[in-house]
Amino acid sequence: MADRLRVVIVDDHSIFRSGLRTDLDASVEVVGDAADVPSAIAVIVQTAPDVVLLDVHLPGGEGDDAAGGEAVIRGTGPTTTRFLALSVSDAAADVVRVIRAGARGYITKGSSGREVSAAVHAVAEGDAVFSPRLAGFVLDAFGAVAGETATATDELDRLSSREQEVMRLIARGYAYKEVAAALFISIKTVETHVSSVLRKLQLSSRHELTAWASERRLL
Repeated sequence: MADRLRVVIVDDHSIFRSGLRTDLDASVEVVGDAADVPSAIAVIVQTAPDVVLLDVHLPGGEGDDAAGGEAVIRGTGPTTTRFLALSVSDAAADVVRVIRAGARGYITKGSSGREVSAAVHAVAEGDAVFSPRLAGFVLDAFGAVAGETATATDELDRLSSREQEVMRLIARGYAYKEVAAALFISIKTVETHVSSVLRKLQLSSRHELTAWASERRLL
């Protein structure tokens, strides 16, 4: 199938990886898998999948295993790959942590292969997907800063969609060449966008931009 989505499965249980590979429908092609943080980062960088199905508890990261999924997302750098957490955990802390790191959704391992396949397609298309009970955790966590979010939204409205993409990557500390590679644009175009972002937000440096984005929970 020409339009099959390319997926990497990251989970420290080989039986689960094998079972999930079998259960996913024919519209999804598994191009790699991994059992820990370092190998996950390596296979994601090598294969550049559309979506990564990611357990949130993984060995091999800095600190405890609970932050393993977050470490994988942050360790792959700027990328067009989208991340979908797939975990046995339904703890609010796990959900919020991995979403803040950049995952586009979070579903539990009780989901069927058909449900996971549908979630993969939804995330690949830019939608956010959550198991019903978990959506409330995200709403509660991000609703707590609703006032700040409203202010940030007003300020973000000054930027084009491309400028917002560049802004987030630069604010996270990525070099111009990394941003250019992630967004498939030239370094010169990145420089132009950064200058425009700083002018529109009335900031003078990328360090101020990082602080601005961090204060508004945009990272």
